[in-house]
Amino acid sequence: MKIKSPNSDQLKQIGTDLGMNLSDKEVESYLSYFESNLGAIQHLLRRDETLPPVKHDREQDFHRPQGEQNPYNAWAMKTAIKGKSRGKLAGKTVAVKDVVSVAGVPMSAGASILEGYTPEFDATIVTRILDAAGEIAGKAACEYFCYSSGSHTSVTGMVENPIKAGHTTGGSSSGSAALVAGNIVDMAIGTDQAGSIRIPSSHCGLYGLKPTWGLVPYTGIVSSEHNIDHTGPITRTVNDNALLLEVLAGDDGIDLRRAAKRPRVKRYRQAAKQNLEGYRIGIVKEGFGGMNAMPEVDATVRKAAQIWQELGAHIEEVSIPWHSEGVLVWLAFALEGYHSNMMQGNGFGTNHGGLYWSSLNDFQANWRERADELPANLKIGMLIGEYAKREYRGHFYVKAMNLSLSLSKAYDDMLKNYDALLMPTCPRKAVPLPPVGMSLEQEIDLAWENIENTSPFNITHHPAMSIPCGMADGCPIGMMLVSKHYDEMALYRAAFAWENEVDWRNIQA
Repeated sequence: MKIKSPNSDQLKQIGTDLGMNLSDKEVESYLSYFESNLGAIQHLLRRDETLPPVKHDREQDFHRPQGEQNPYNAWAMKTAIKGKSRGKLAGKTVAVKDVVSVAGVPMSAGASILEGYTPEFDATIVTRILDAAGEIAGKAACEYFCYSSGSHTSVTGMVENPIKAGHTTGGSSSGSAALVAGNIVDMAIGTDQAGSIRIPSSHCGLYGLKPTWGLVPYTGIVSSEHNIDHTGPITRTVNDNALLLEVLAGDDGIDLRRAAKRPRVKRYRQAAKQNLEGYRIGIVKEGFGGMNAMPEVDATVRKAAQIWQELGAHIEEVSIPWHSEGVLVWLAFALEGYHSNMMQGNGFGTNHGGLYWSSLNDFQANWRERADELPANLKIGMLIGEYAKREYRGHFYVKAMNLSLSLSKAYDDMLKNYDALLMPTCPRKAVPLPPVGMSLEQEIDLAWENIENTSPFNITHHPAMSIPCGMADGCPIGMMLVSKHYDEMALYRAAFAWENEVDWRNIQA
């Protein structure tokens, strides 16, 4: 790349855009500094970037299956990358969401903007799966830049729910959930910025865990917003979920999405040996009856919640008034944050350290010439985010970050007395997929309708798990358990007991 200095008119326009009224003499003086500074940058561009090495050889054999070979339209790309011959995941097939870097395999993040892009290294979690003898079976379809809680915006088309035909899987990890629920793979990787692991897990009758922020490295995964990026497992069984987390978790020395202390990794499957004696669950009153809530969903979760007592837990309703405003705190933060990081920052933004990679930055930057291709739900997010930045100069983002401390404290204070907090994962059950040629309003509303309960825990960073707990009109319903930071063991302890003793498919309100 050859760097060139601006001409006088270009520099004057840049100054104008920054609120500077530069005289011709000032422009001439400032231009004299460009050559030396850009020359130094030009020198650095000659150096190679240090990217993680690709540890596992593979044949570059990949394809996007069509028709009957791609049920539910859940595959973005099919592969068969095998790791070591022995390890915890021997015999297990794993699908990774199509925002996870797999060397030599195209990645689109559900977006037309990234079609044709191929990463040159493996994400940390891909290396760990292969090190543990798992097989990367392919890339799972996802929502356009992961910006939807439905399954209707991907460039590869809508993803259908395997349990309720013609209905949404939820998003944005839509393909990941569909491939697991359809028994096509053993387990899958999702990512979660507002509920994108838990929402599709709820709609598809699966166990989906959003771990504590930073427990699982995000290195080599397309970032939506540094402060709310999470990645974790989606599985049919609790044991598989805990097994996969054991493989994924732990500091990689690169990703800075972690607390001052290094992530505390545990043998999560050991939670199966614990009963629920002395286990306390707080049913969060404010998690029910929200603006988008369906009565049958609330009723199913409340009925399921009573079963915990039969399993030995103590349950009682609690009130956390802050929870009602949690989605608003997340929204004020996310609208500016997504726009600054994912769009203006080309998926990287600034100031968070860790691994950047220029090939993705350069490819994603092309959205500026192709913005008309973006889905309506992403456009409205960008428009609001840009307006807020221009007119209010980042005030909303800063205020929301500070309010998130109060929100987090409210949960922490309640969790001093309880092992877990409980509420519906989604306020709504899976709804029919929209028609081709859906209206702008349909595209937007379906993308935002299910994040009321899930999104607050992305900004507070608490671990949260969706557990299947019943059926309504043939659609699975999920309940969400939330525990203290790095206390995933508490979630698995409850989930193992539930899975062993309860046939959730028979629970109906």
